[in-house]
Amino acid sequence: MILERLSILNYKNLAQTELTLSPKINCFLGSNGMGKTNLLDAVYYLSFCKSHNNPIDSQNIMHDADFAVIQGWYQLGEKQEEFFCSLRRRQKKQFKRNKKEYERLSDHIGMLPLVMVSPSDSELINGGSDERRKFMDMFLSQFDKEYLHALINYNKALQQRNALLKNDRIDDTLLDLWDDQLVAEGQIIYAKRKAFIEDFIPTFQRFYDFICLSNERVELKYESHFEAGDFAQLIRQRREKDKILGYTSAGIHKDDLDMQMDGYSIKRVGSQGQNKTYVVALKFAQFDFLRKTTSVTPILLLDDIFDKLDSLRVEQIINLVLDKDFGQIFVTDTNREHLDEILSRTQTNYHLYEVGKGEVIQKNV
Repeated sequence: MILERLSILNYKNLAQTELTLSPKINCFLGSNGMGKTNLLDAVYYLSFCKSHNNPIDSQNIMHDADFAVIQGWYQLGEKQEEFFCSLRRRQKKQFKRNKKEYERLSDHIGMLPLVMVSPSDSELINGGSDERRKFMDMFLSQFDKEYLHALINYNKALQQRNALLKNDRIDDTLLDLWDDQLVAEGQIIYAKRKAFIEDFIPTFQRFYDFICLSNERVELKYESHFEAGDFAQLIRQRREKDKILGYTSAGIHKDDLDMQMDGYSIKRVGSQGQNKTYVVALKFAQFDFLRKTTSVTPILLLDDIFDKLDSLRVEQIINLVLDKDFGQIFVTDTNREHLDEILSRTQTNYHLYEVGKGEVIQKNV
């Protein structure tokens, strides 16, 4: 899969950008705050129907503009396809494939597989459990429609149950109905998350070993209320407590991943460099797992990936990026030295861009 052309209008600080892209390596050089990350975020939006770093669509529209548009022309196998997204203030966003609007945005998820590595990935370690659930959900939803639909149905049932728990007079018959749906959909989600983590860990360890050339053991421990056994019994036992709290205190929406290194939580024992290596290896493993599962090579977005890494780990990541298993890559950096090293060693087509104040200029025309 290749993104051949990209058009952006009024998205964040990008007033108007038209790019014809390299099928292999696209490097974006510029100072912080100039628009490099916003450009990668536009590519991310075309895959996931939402921003990587701001879920409020109206805030992704350029100040003083009423709308934003992102268009991408992709080579998907033997076919060329166009994807179009428009955002308008106080209106529902539009998402189209070959000029035909989707009935449901969920039908698009997985169409354009993508993995993004960014500085905000540190929240996978330092943030709350919602960040780690989001990692599992965004990944599994790209290749497992049953998982995606179960997740959507679970979240709808959870929303209805929480709304009911806030009422002064609560209908227990209705609660029974929502409980049954949470149990049924939650069981599907739990089983698929558990199987994924078990299959994923060896790939994660392999990438971590390659990047840091160490014998440190990395692990992901999946934690869920469903591990305890009969979740239907647990949620009914907590019903009176939930009525007092006004929300559902047990379920898949409370799952977590304990991210470990050598048997200890990396949040407690990891250095800055180890933490960065951990999440970078996690994302490269995600890319490899997705490529093998879908038989489609995802687009890889690397935003400021070399920051906080020593020269050895930078070298190993560059070796990875230049590997034949990787397809189209977008790289941003404030340091030209890293990009020049990648470009000097690549034997394939590349484009180098300079980004300044929302303007993107190709330098190797």
